[in-house]
Amino acid sequence: MKSGAILRNGGQILISSLLQNSCKAVFGVPGESYLTALDALWQRANLIRYITCRHEGGACFMAAAYADATGEPGVCFVTRGPGAMNAAIGLHAAYQGSTPLILLVGQISTAHRDREAFQELDYRRVFGPMCKWVAEIDHPSRIPEYVNRAWRTAISGRPGPVVLVLPEDMLKAECDTPDLKPAMATPVAPLAADMAAIETMLARAKRPLLLLGGANWTQAGHDAIIQAAENFGLPVAVGFRRQGLFPHDHPNYIGNLGFGGAPMPNDYCREADLILAVGSRLGDGTTLKFSLIPSPVAHCPLVHVHPGAEELGRLYQADLLVQADPNAFAVALAAIAAPGGTPGRAAIRASARQRYLAMLDLAVQPGPVDMGAVMRFLSQRLPADAFVTTGAGNASDWPNIHFRYRRFRGALAPVCGAMGFGVPAAVAAKIADPDAPAIYIGGDGDFLMNGQEFATAIQYGLDPIFIVVDNRSYGTIRMHQERAFPGRNSGTGLTNPEFATVAIGYGGHGETVEATDDFEPAFERALASGKAAVIHVKVGADHLGPNMTVSALNSRRTVRQRLSN
Repeated sequence: MKSGAILRNGGQILISSLLQNSCKAVFGVPGESYLTALDALWQRANLIRYITCRHEGGACFMAAAYADATGEPGVCFVTRGPGAMNAAIGLHAAYQGSTPLILLVGQISTAHRDREAFQELDYRRVFGPMCKWVAEIDHPSRIPEYVNRAWRTAISGRPGPVVLVLPEDMLKAECDTPDLKPAMATPVAPLAADMAAIETMLARAKRPLLLLGGANWTQAGHDAIIQAAENFGLPVAVGFRRQGLFPHDHPNYIGNLGFGGAPMPNDYCREADLILAVGSRLGDGTTLKFSLIPSPVAHCPLVHVHPGAEELGRLYQADLLVQADPNAFAVALAAIAAPGGTPGRAAIRASARQRYLAMLDLAVQPGPVDMGAVMRFLSQRLPADAFVTTGAGNASDWPNIHFRYRRFRGALAPVCGAMGFGVPAAVAAKIADPDAPAIYIGGDGDFLMNGQEFATAIQYGLDPIFIVVDNRSYGTIRMHQERAFPGRNSGTGLTNPEFATVAIGYGGHGETVEATDDFEPAFERALASGKAAVIHVKVGADHLGPNMTVSALNSRRTVRQRLSN
């Protein structure tokens, strides 16, 4: 031991290493395998908030949503075996969402390895395919090194999740290792030659499309890409579940591409003569299973800008591949003194914008509660800094298509389509920014996947509002059943509680809405309550989503059968 050095156990070194990297919150479920680290959190007077969750899946979803909301890596701490496996869904969501996340997993003592000890798992084999890096730390002296590498790995190139495995005896062991400086990101800037080529391509295009995706945008990059879109007069679309990357009230915005994008901007994409994709992997959700933009060669010139070299040329053979951080690229694009584009581009852009707005102007929706009217009210009532969170299912189409997002990073949704994401995400949004409204909109099936995290919101005095769209079914699967096996519904029906009563039982606020006119006063009461609140919207079993009902599917099927006869 060096003179003047201070002995610390592994738990203390770990928490200090997280603090060095400006970690502000850890989401988790406590476990005996990492008691030493929990004690180290207590010793540091909660400089890092430990958010106690009700399920490890909810905790890992919260960490991922916190990262999506803040741009900083989310951190989740779970115990070995069952705790780690429960958290796996959050890892999958972070991997497919390119979300920087660090999962810390307690582990059996090193002396008991390879004996199938109580709750033992080989995490490299279990989590390797869904993470950027999985490592087990054998000695406390290496904790700062591993934490910094994990932090840098999570935020570099294509961001994603990292797993650090922490044996119980390693966390208890002491050493005098010092802290390290924080991990640093090293974003890649585009080449001057690339920017010159893009300037030329944009100048020639009559119907260009700027497509935004990815998760590693900053406020500066966001501001710069808005400026660049204005400079070049570009119609702008966002990828699947990336609604928070461009303000929806901006005249250049024309909608989200891919799933949920019909007829706009999918129709415009098919007509485009240049696609400038920035940050997006161009995965199947954004490209309608690679049909909207044909793979491997697009229907028009394609420029693909992405920070991860491994993603360039992976799915598409683009006309120009640019390895660059999207923020650095946006700044470089905005710096070009560009004209508004070729003659007629402004009119084309305005037409695309009007077609998008027309898509939002829904006709009256059938059933007891018109969710189209609900979305119009929320778009007008909620302030620009509001978060809106969703999970999976047709109910998420209401906000993801018909809500006007204005906050940068204000849309928290699972790119992987995981049910149960939206409830923890709303809690995480209130941790990230307690003063901003956080509104969850999801189906009854989705809410029940992680509805227990309502208790987490109550425990920490948070006030998200959860709007549960109840059609008494797993509605998306019911929709597919009606199309593939009409009238033969199997496994999709749900018997639900009175969600408002459940919320009150948790100590929150509850409202039940059974008619359209009842929603607005119910929402105002929920907002004024200052508590976590549930608004139980009973839309009826016929409801399947925007412009879609079971009866309408049956009617169209009957007409087709008559015509075929």
